[in-house]
Amino acid sequence: MKEKVVRSPFFYVGDKYKLMGQLRELFPDNISTYIEPFAGGGSSFLNTSAKKYIVNDIDYYVIALHRCLSSYAGRKEEFLNNLYNLIDKYKLSCSYRNITVPNELKKKYVKTYYSHFNKEAYTKMKADFNETGDIMLLYLLLIYGFNHMIRFNSSGKFNLPVGNVDFNKNVYNAICHYLSFMESSDITFINKDFMEFLNELEYDEESYIYLDPPYLISGSEYNKYWNEEDEQRLCAYLDDLDQRGIRFGITNLINHKGKVNQTFLKWSKKYIVYNIDSNYISFNDNTIKKDSKEVFVTNYGRK
Repeated sequence: MKEKVVRSPFFYVGDKYKLMGQLRELFPDNISTYIEPFAGGGSSFLNTSAKKYIVNDIDYYVIALHRCLSSYAGRKEEFLNNLYNLIDKYKLSCSYRNITVPNELKKKYVKTYYSHFNKEAYTKMKADFNETGDIMLLYLLLIYGFNHMIRFNSSGKFNLPVGNVDFNKNVYNAICHYLSFMESSDITFINKDFMEFLNELEYDEESYIYLDPPYLISGSEYNKYWNEEDEQRLCAYLDDLDQRGIRFGITNLINHKGKVNQTFLKWSKKYIVYNIDSNYISFNDNTIKKDSKEVFVTNYGRK
């Protein structure tokens, strides 16, 4: 029986949760150190078995969230109680604990009652986070915010509007799985540029690097960290790893909305390419594009 894929408690845009059933079948066995330069929400490492994990992301707040939650490994009830106290303080809904939206509001706003009920509390919580930088508040903003995004304006203020979601059973289960994983795993979180991170590592023959960089042609919010030069640097580094006999796997988007990632397409022809059944949808466009082609490229055969 195949092990169930678990979801990260960050519900991160671009997260590989829906693809992990396919991807982990293509990951190698016997991983000593699992290395991930573009961690995001973490569904990839949460669903991979290794002796040790080294996980990086260039986004300070992404790593701050991982460090905050992972610090509660072995203290699940304490973490949940801290969250519940904040939820109660701001008077947010919490469907997991049966703190629900009034029926009259549900009838008036059939599809958006959570956002209407939580808007005032969320706005206050957002202002408090922007003043204090409290990462626990940021986590709740992520849970209750629009599309579970992390977004800051040019002044460095978190500026995402409220979403039509709340703390539900899925959030609870994801937190429990995450803390259980952290309790039993040797994992290090790092906040650096991907190339600086990779250049400082030491590899052995059973190391494995999984890469899920920003997709150059997707128009995602997170592409502000990525450009053509970065794509070329990454491909060149992977060629060097291949020459050194280090195993890697990388996901990327080849075609999307009439665009072609020529750099990655040309580079990928040197390696093993698997088509991924992803129905790729970007944050800015919720329609599925039939011409979108997402791939997984490796330099090893599945063992």
